[in-house]
Amino acid sequence: MTRVQANLLLLLAGAIWGAGFIAQSTAMQTLGPIWFIGLRFAVATLVALPFARWEQMRAETPVSRRDMAGFVLTGLALFAAASSQQVGLLTTTVTNSGFLTGLYVVFTPILTVLILRRRPHWVIWPAAVMASVGIFLLSGGTLAALTVGDMLTILCAVLWSVQMICVGVYAGRSGRPLALSLVQFAICGALGCAVGALFEPISLAAITGALPEILYAGLFSSGLAFIVQNIAQRYTTAPQAAIFLSSEALFAALFGVLLLGETISTAGYIGCGIIFLAMLAVELVPELLRDRRRDMPAEV
Repeated sequence: MTRVQANLLLLLAGAIWGAGFIAQSTAMQTLGPIWFIGLRFAVATLVALPFARWEQMRAETPVSRRDMAGFVLTGLALFAAASSQQVGLLTTTVTNSGFLTGLYVVFTPILTVLILRRRPHWVIWPAAVMASVGIFLLSGGTLAALTVGDMLTILCAVLWSVQMICVGVYAGRSGRPLALSLVQFAICGALGCAVGALFEPISLAAITGALPEILYAGLFSSGLAFIVQNIAQRYTTAPQAAIFLSSEALFAALFGVLLLGETISTAGYIGCGIIFLAMLAVELVPELLRDRRRDMPAEV
């Protein structure tokens, strides 16, 4: 596979995730948000099961209890992130949800300092300011315009960051990323169905009405897109992968306009652009500076 082909696959993953915001939004016309999470991740669990089984057969050692506890923690973080995002979609737009969720690119290095005690690159601080300005403009130029759904989606971005930090720690330490995927999907599916049964009405008609969205989110957003990402990133660089995967925010806005008839103000477009630049700066500036130092001639 060439690097161009790999980047096109990453762009496909971004498009799948971007369209996933549409499915998440329209599913709640008949189904409660927590039930949608439970059923979506139940399908994703079935998708991940054969891959995790294949990984297990090739593994030399079983997953330790310590790593399994980390897998469970990762699943809890994923459920909290998915829940806040899904409930947030009740009172925010697909466009806002797509871009605000992308703030995890900024929040992750900040939380890495707080949780892992690792100092971030200096670019994170101006990027955080840029992202804040972008949120202000996306809200219409007044903080009062931010809905409860917008705030929940910002919380979701923080929780996604926690989940990604957990994945970085436990997937790397255990060497079992597919087992981690299976466990976290299963936890989200079980918790979603249990909490949904307690607090949300359910009926066969509601499930049938949201079945296309459930299958799309379970098979593609939580299954195919992650598999595509894992395959393609073997043939491209991390900065390039970040550019193409972060396109999910742009696809969310595009699909929101084309399929749901949503509109974006001029200030909103500017805000989206600033948030996108903040995400790119966090990923690209450290790599570009590293390459520049590497190319500098050695002193004699």
